Parts: sequence; C-alpha cells; structure tokens
Amino acid sequence: MITYEFKNSFDKSVKSISERDKRGIKELCKSFIDVLEKKDVTSKGLGLKRLKESFWEVRGSLRLRILFRWEGSKVEFILAGNHDQIKRFLKEKNK
Repeated sequence: MITYEFKNSFDKSVKSISERDKRGIKELCKSFIDVLEKKDVTSKGLGLKRLKESFWEVRGSLRLRILFRWEGSKVEFILAGNHDQIKRFLKEKNK
C-alpha cells in the first residue's frame, strides 16, 4: 500500500498559481495517484520522469508539473509549478 503526503511546500506552491492551474494540478495529482493505485492503467499524456535520487516529476503539460519524492511505498508531494520552478528548487537543494 502506498502512502501519500502533501508537504507544506506543495500547499504553498499551489496557493501561488492561477485558479485554472490549481484545477489542473488537482487533476494531475488524481490521475497520477490513480495510475499508482492501478485504478487507471492509461496515463492520458501523463509524463513521469526520474530527476535524481528519489526525486521524480510528473508532468501534465509544459507548464503544469509536480515534483515529488518516492521512497519505497511513500510518495511525498513537494512542489507544483513549471519546469523552471522545479529546476530552481532542485538546484537550491544541492547547495
């Protein structure tokens, strides 16, 4: 069984985006969780990519992305944003 945690940084990043993008992020989270729970085996354009170590990105479009950490049976949603915001977060993490 997979457990899911939405970190404070994720909640904060969602608050700063438009209402339209908030709906997109919500749908992206739901679709991703459905795929992990095997409720939906088709990804419908869902892009999943390992970035480094236990950090992954799920992409719904060019501007809607979610950064998460996946370790064992735990998924931690860390950040919602675009490509540059994800890249900047990971760069800061390396300092």
